[in-house]
Amino acid sequence: MYANLIQELLVETGFYNLTFQHLIMLLIGLSLIYLAINKKYEPLLLLPMGVGMILANLPLADLMENGGLLYYIYQGIKLGIYPPLIFLGVGTMTDFGPLIANPRSILLGASAQLGIFFTLISAFLLNFSLPEAASISIIGGADGPTAIFLTSKLAPHLLGPVAIAAYSYMALVPFIQPPIMKLLTTQEERNIEMVQLREVSQKEKISFALIVMILGILVIPSAGALLGALMLGNLLKESGVTERLADTARNSLTNIVTIFLGTTVGATANAELFLNWNTIFIIALGLIAFMIGTISGVLFAKIMNYFSNTKINPLIGSAGVSAVPMAARVSQKVGQEANPNNYLLMHAMGPNVAGVLGSALAAGVLLTLIG
Repeated sequence: MYANLIQELLVETGFYNLTFQHLIMLLIGLSLIYLAINKKYEPLLLLPMGVGMILANLPLADLMENGGLLYYIYQGIKLGIYPPLIFLGVGTMTDFGPLIANPRSILLGASAQLGIFFTLISAFLLNFSLPEAASISIIGGADGPTAIFLTSKLAPHLLGPVAIAAYSYMALVPFIQPPIMKLLTTQEERNIEMVQLREVSQKEKISFALIVMILGILVIPSAGALLGALMLGNLLKESGVTERLADTARNSLTNIVTIFLGTTVGATANAELFLNWNTIFIIALGLIAFMIGTISGVLFAKIMNYFSNTKINPLIGSAGVSAVPMAARVSQKVGQEANPNNYLLMHAMGPNVAGVLGSALAAGVLLTLIG
């Protein structure tokens, strides 16, 4: 009798139901936590993402099943709520001044989105469906919230690998981009010093936010949630009369949503959906998309120099991917390695914030054409 009770109790424990696949996912989750804590790679997202992955792969906890805690929190992703709220916070931390001061920067941000469309075609040729290919390709924008927003609408079953790939490559920007940047530029090009940008007025910044919001959504309505939230946040910052709201959006609200989003995205990566060849292809294609975005940004900057008397340092073209502000900092670092008098950070912030706009608009285009 007691033996039967013990056996029944054992069967009801997670240990009894733990599989080799679960153990692999637990190790991946622990690896994300290690990278967040020890290496400080995107810790605000990789840590909750790693914990979410662990929680989803502990047998019988059923936290992502209907009625489980994470199931209800996950509805914010499923309904497309969390990514725009993150964009609201991003808007309060974004200065469009460098982009307004140097409008050519928007071309660099646009060119860096070529990685998205190249990978869309590549993924489709590898027998992914069009919605799946679009979700994979958006990794090339190096914008986690945008990747989550688009994937949740087009291919929610790929949300785990797409989000993990997107945030992992964002964290690895300082390692992936510099070799590409140095390979594609000469010492002379890396030495180019750029003149200081003009000061942009408050009126210009407010006008820019309103114009981009209205025209952007009129042209690509599907990007309305992301673009509208981004510009609302920026207006809260630049108006000068809503600092309390801006502070809430950039701090309390963003922090809360980041916890929910990171944890539930990690929780979508259960062993059954994550451990397959498609995941390997997604991670590889995401890397290709990100690398091509970097390459196209640098090369387009070089092309622009052929048609302009005012030379730009091609290194800032790599910042066209939407990894703010890390990509801009990488441009500054590589530039100063070549020439200690190079101060490229503010110049690189132009294409960097243009990349944020570009990835949101690219997601809108894909959603319109494929969704």
